[in-house]
Amino acid sequence: MPAYPGDRAADIAASLGALPSSSPVSEVARQLLDLFTSGSIEPGTRLPAERQLATTLGVGRSAVREALAALELLGIVDVRPGSGTYLRGTASELLPQTLRWGLLIGRRKTDELLELRSGLEIYVARLAASNASEDDLAALAGHVARMRESEDLAAFAGADRDFHNGLARAAGNEVLIDLLDVVRSLLQVYADRAVSGDEEARTALDEHDAILRAVTSRDHDAAASAMAVHMATASIRLAAEQAGRP
Repeated sequence: MPAYPGDRAADIAASLGALPSSSPVSEVARQLLDLFTSGSIEPGTRLPAERQLATTLGVGRSAVREALAALELLGIVDVRPGSGTYLRGTASELLPQTLRWGLLIGRRKTDELLELRSGLEIYVARLAASNASEDDLAALAGHVARMRESEDLAAFAGADRDFHNGLARAAGNEVLIDLLDVVRSLLQVYADRAVSGDEEARTALDEHDAILRAVTSRDHDAAASAMAVHMATASIRLAAEQAGRP
C-alpha cells in the first residue's frame, strides 16, 4: 500500500459540520471541497471512511459516495478500492482545477479572462526583466529553442506553456504565480488548440523571441511592450478558438 501522511481521519471529520438531512449531494461536495482547498490537509492524506463522513455530516452514505465520485471526476480526490480515498493535490493545485471545471459548467467569461491574463502576463514580463537569474534566462532560452525545433503543434504548445511558467517563476512573486495559474487553467479549455498552423506558430515564436531578448537585456519597458504585443495576438487566437466551439 502506498505511503501516506499520518491517519488524520478523526481530525478531518471533526472539521466538518453536520448538514441538514435534506442537503443534496452538491452541498456535501461543497463542504468537502471547502476543507480540501483550505490548505490544512496535506496531499496524499487518506480521508475518513464513507461511514464516518456520513455520520459527521448527518447524511446518508450514498450522498457521501456520490459526492466523492464527483470530486474524483474533477481530479480532487483519488478513490482506491480496498485502500481508501486520498486527497490529490495542494490547495494551490486544486483551486485552478476546480475553477476550470466551474468554467465548463457555468457561464463563460472568456473576454474578461483574456483581459485579466493579458494584464498579469505584461506585469510578469516587467518583473522578470528585473528579477530573472542567469539560470532563469537559460531556461527561458531553452524553451524558445524547443519551440523553434518542435516538429508538431503539441510539442510547440508545451514549450510555449513552459516559457510562460518559467517567466512567472523568474518574476519572483508567488501570489502572481498563483493568480496566473488560475487564469491559465480556465483558459486552457480553449488554449490547447489556439496555435493551429505554421504561420501562427511562426508569429508566436517571433513574439517569444522578442520577450526573451527584452528580459535578457533587463529592459522593463521593452519586456512589457513585447508581452503586450504577444497577448494581443494570443487573445485574438483564443477568442477565435472559443467562438468556434459549442
